[in-house]
Amino acid sequence: MYDLTTLRQNEFPLSHNYIYFNHASISPLPIRTRDKVQWAVAELAAQPGDLWLNHGLPARESFRRDLATFVNAADPQEIVPAMTTSFALNSFAQSVAWQPGDNVLFCEIEFPSNAYPWMSLEQDGVEVRQVPAVDGGLTLAALEPLVDERTRLIAASAIQFFSGHRTDLATIGAFCRARGIMFVVDAIQAIGHMEFDVKAMNIDVLASGGQKSLMALPGIGFLYIRAPICGSLKPRYIGGNATVDYMHWLDYDMTFLPGAQRFAIGTPNLSGIFSVCASLSLLRELGVDNIDRHTGRLATQAMDLLSGMGYEVITSPQAHGPIVTFKSGLSPEATDALVEQLRQRGVTLVKHLDAAGTPHLRLSFHCYNTTEEIERFTQILDEARLETRE
Repeated sequence: MYDLTTLRQNEFPLSHNYIYFNHASISPLPIRTRDKVQWAVAELAAQPGDLWLNHGLPARESFRRDLATFVNAADPQEIVPAMTTSFALNSFAQSVAWQPGDNVLFCEIEFPSNAYPWMSLEQDGVEVRQVPAVDGGLTLAALEPLVDERTRLIAASAIQFFSGHRTDLATIGAFCRARGIMFVVDAIQAIGHMEFDVKAMNIDVLASGGQKSLMALPGIGFLYIRAPICGSLKPRYIGGNATVDYMHWLDYDMTFLPGAQRFAIGTPNLSGIFSVCASLSLLRELGVDNIDRHTGRLATQAMDLLSGMGYEVITSPQAHGPIVTFKSGLSPEATDALVEQLRQRGVTLVKHLDAAGTPHLRLSFHCYNTTEEIERFTQILDEARLETRE
């Protein structure tokens, strides 16, 4: 296990001032990442050409190489920068040669980024099947009865944004590979919290934005596509750098680059790329397996304390990641007031509504949070509730 005191001191000074439990919305930048981004912005003002040629182009290669190693991809060419998870999944969804009558499956409580790209295919005659959630997420037992010979794709979140359910990716991935079904994973809540092995997990497509689990800038993320399926994909969004011999700008040859590079969409977000590489360096130093164990323990502690206080925790004790969600027991308006009371006392978290409109509070942890913060939070929660009126 890494040294929490040193980590908080050197990389996350916000932890000295307040308790931040909202990483599933947006994470703070580590100090090293902030410094790298500030350097890049300064260079864009002073020497943009030098930044692009001598730093930006090598950083783009490091981005692909580092992420490929991080998720155990077979080749860095299977990785391409993407602005957001939504953009990455939409780009992929629109590149597949769908046939009327094909069907895709996803869990009924997916975040819209991993629902709308598939739902939009209904206009092309693709059937969307929503799988009932079990323990707050997607399970093989629940999805298997909905699979038939026309199932082309199953989409899942590695960690579910609302319930915190941790999907058994290896089991579902093996099921998909054995049947020739594409397996697509939204990793934005998990990529910096748990080990990924896209080969062992039989993942065909992996997408993530940078601002949550990766602790990088918003507006930058990545798309992984397994090389064997790329040849049949024809992107609808075509960047100037997505085709062969693209440096010959006025020769309009739309022959796609091999692999995932056909999904390149133009000049990349340089500051974002630097931010991802810097944050990856921290995650590697800490060890994602160490982060996983640590945040898993924090989640278990929070569930135990909240349950003991009488709250209804909806996160599964058996299958969870770094997210804990519980019913507020208040009206939506009173829950908003409670969140504000907590904010004024130095605690940041978020309210979420379930499909029926019932208000919940969500805690989401990262590598530098502590057991002491959770204990302090439960004390502050009691105090804040006393001042919250229906």
